[in-house]
Amino acid sequence: MTDLEALLHALIRPGLTLAVVAAVIAGATWALRRASKGHSERALVRQGILLLLYTFGAIALLVSLPMSDSLRGQLLGLAGIVMSASLALSSTTFLGNAIAGIMLRSVKSFRLGDFIEVGDHIGRVTGRGLFHVEIQSEDRNLTTLPNLFVATNPAKVTPAAGALASAEVSLGYDVPRAEIEAALLDAAAAVGLSEAFVLVVSLGDFSVVYRVSGLLGDSGRLVSTRSALRAAMMDALHARRVEIVSPSFMNQRQVGDQVFIPVASLAPAVTAPVGPAPEDVMFDKADRAAAVGRLEADVAAREAALEGLREEEGAEERVAAEEREIASLREQVSAAKQALIDSDVTPPGA
Repeated sequence: MTDLEALLHALIRPGLTLAVVAAVIAGATWALRRASKGHSERALVRQGILLLLYTFGAIALLVSLPMSDSLRGQLLGLAGIVMSASLALSSTTFLGNAIAGIMLRSVKSFRLGDFIEVGDHIGRVTGRGLFHVEIQSEDRNLTTLPNLFVATNPAKVTPAAGALASAEVSLGYDVPRAEIEAALLDAAAAVGLSEAFVLVVSLGDFSVVYRVSGLLGDSGRLVSTRSALRAAMMDALHARRVEIVSPSFMNQRQVGDQVFIPVASLAPAVTAPVGPAPEDVMFDKADRAAAVGRLEADVAAREAALEGLREEEGAEERVAAEEREIASLREQVSAAKQALIDSDVTPPGA
């Protein structure tokens, strides 16, 4: 047997092993992608399975290589040491984020679509995974926060219903407090806030800070309502001939008795927005994520009710109808999740 024939004979087993490993990984990748289509929460399971397959494939290829038993044992030992060191170095953050993710899901302090503020990060929740929480900010950017960071920092969550919209303004001591409070309450009523109230936040050396607040029925319009509230505050105060200027400006201007209030226009104080609401553009993915959350909650509630319905006598037709409704809702959930995944790769308006 020539040297070339010996080399080819020695490479037969590694070649067959490599072909089998590649075929298994390719088949598993195709099957897992098909099974997880429309189910974003299964991505972690798919990645874990593929990681195990790659690891076992590398070990199988290493074992099949033509080498002495002592050298093979040394290489396997070295691979084991590298893997153990990698796991030891990454286990603190890896396991910490996983445990924090489980804790956040069990506490249920926030849901998809909720406004959340953690540290300096403010936005609406668009995704929740085992290791991270994704939020969409007012500038439409997506921010990924590790679960460990969310769990170890105070999180302020704005409820979906009954959110409190507030705005502040500082005015001089020369303006009667009752007049200011009446103007601010008029502004809150103009933008549709209910149960509005005014608080005196602080008494400064030159000015008083007032805060007007009111309940908003839909927190999804919180950003535009705050903007409309500030605009209505300006209109209401200017209508009462109240200047909104800083004390330093009032003390230093050299313009005589001129009053800095815009000339009244014929336009209404608060006009309806033209075109889509700002939140529809800012939080497009958050709105889709909230829709997914509502569908999943509806499916869970119907499944719980179905269990009780199955125990009733003569309710076979109602059970069958409810099962069809649940199956239809599950299809809607899958379609909504797939649309949420596609939104990450599709440019807006495409």
